[in-house]
Amino acid sequence: MVLTARESNENIMQIGRYISEIKPDVPVFRTDYLVIGSGIAGLFTALKASELGQVIVLTKKTLKDSNTGLAQGGIAAAVHEEDSPFLHLEDTLEAGAGLCDIEAVNVLVTEGPARVRELMELGAQFDTVDGTVALTREAAHSKARILHSADATGEAIRQALVARCLQEPNIIVRENQFLIDILTTGAECQGALVLDNTRGSKALYLAKCTIVATGGAGQLFKYTTNPDIATADGVAACFRAGCELADMEFVQFHPTVLVTDTSQRFLISEAVRGEGAHLLNSKNERFMPRYHPLGELAPRDVVARAIWNEMNQTGCDRVFLDVTRLPDPAARFPNIYQTCLGFGHDLTRDPIPVAPAAHFMMGGVKTNTYGETSIYGLYACGEVACNGVHGANRLASNSLLEGLVFGQRIVEASRPMVYRRTVGVEEIMENLRKEDDLYLPEGNKEPAEIRRELSNIMWEYVGIIRDEEGLKTAAGAINRLGRELGRGQSELEYYQSINMLTVARVMVQAALWRKESRGAHYRRDYPDRDDIRWAQHLTFKNW
Repeated sequence: MVLTARESNENIMQIGRYISEIKPDVPVFRTDYLVIGSGIAGLFTALKASELGQVIVLTKKTLKDSNTGLAQGGIAAAVHEEDSPFLHLEDTLEAGAGLCDIEAVNVLVTEGPARVRELMELGAQFDTVDGTVALTREAAHSKARILHSADATGEAIRQALVARCLQEPNIIVRENQFLIDILTTGAECQGALVLDNTRGSKALYLAKCTIVATGGAGQLFKYTTNPDIATADGVAACFRAGCELADMEFVQFHPTVLVTDTSQRFLISEAVRGEGAHLLNSKNERFMPRYHPLGELAPRDVVARAIWNEMNQTGCDRVFLDVTRLPDPAARFPNIYQTCLGFGHDLTRDPIPVAPAAHFMMGGVKTNTYGETSIYGLYACGEVACNGVHGANRLASNSLLEGLVFGQRIVEASRPMVYRRTVGVEEIMENLRKEDDLYLPEGNKEPAEIRRELSNIMWEYVGIIRDEEGLKTAAGAINRLGRELGRGQSELEYYQSINMLTVARVMVQAALWRKESRGAHYRRDYPDRDDIRWAQHLTFKNW
């Protein structure tokens, strides 16, 4: 089912382009590969692409800022002799609740082990036992197949990839570069318009192959595990350029996040439950066996809703994760132990207060199994992309693997393009002079205020449990915020607010259209899964 922005019975805002803001003297940079984003998907793709040509990596803040560095649990791959890609495929399909693309999942699980071995060759170090890689189990996995580096796996991977990228002469890394828009002529991508936050000026980056790996949209919600850079920029820019967005109603809420006064909250890895920790409500009762036969190892959406239900029933804003029953939790989870200790919780003695928070977006820019979008020369990889591998609910620890596997395939697919394609600045500048659909703000509210209001609306009405009344309330409120948005003092905040409003509105419309409950999308007014009507993807187009 395809819904275009202009066909929707609820207008998804004025979705214009910003490339008409470009001045004639804007600096122009050329490269073979332009990689936008510096998480595992962006950096691994950049390393592979550097074997074929010149690569420029643009990152919104610094190389330290990404969801990859926050990933604790590990990376899933069938590397043990008692495991197999087929079992990994079965678990992924089961978690995806009938909406996974089987071809994409098969690519992930069969090519995954080789990519993990390659990652280790690049310097990523995982925990071992007697010289063999140590594996743990997480929710909805039938086997222990999670490779980990204590409880800071993502950071170990990030450090290894960053070190190799900085050593590679074919890779140029530029920090504090914000993606404003994708440059297109006709149905072809020519590169990107970028805001240099260091200089406060704009630049054009022209490339034979442009790869968007900007991550997700966790900052749409009041409480999230995502860093402040996760403002849906790549999704919105690709949508404006004409790419399709798919599965936007499916947002995963991580069940166990440390309750603090901050909006960005610290994730308590699923591996903690995989090692045997129990969830208790405020009455000190273990409750998960009442909700699912797998108890604490049920799929994430089940655990998140169970916690939400217990919180509502007890009138408490948290439940508790009892880690004291594990033999030496401080040694197995040193990062979690130290962080919790900093908030006054000693997990060796006391249960940890936890609640759900927005974590991962299953939907995004629609691609095939080679990361290709509907625009020639434009690819998407990682959380920003939707290749169908996650379906309606991501299986734990599949996301890091996804970045590796599909990053490799993007480089494979782009090889002929990099050797043969040319990009001309004259054609691009001529096209820019014809642009007249710039979105102009009408209101006077500061973008930062709009952003705060939006995150509250999304948390209240588009969170773990949804219904038609709440979703329509959210749609109206988002449209109002779009009218109230002013240019403000910060260009970056303005662009981010536009991106967040755009993607939030698509997300709400998708949730309104899907009149069933499936995976991470739960409608209290349509609590059952309906495979007859809704075993299909919702796809949105701007033009």
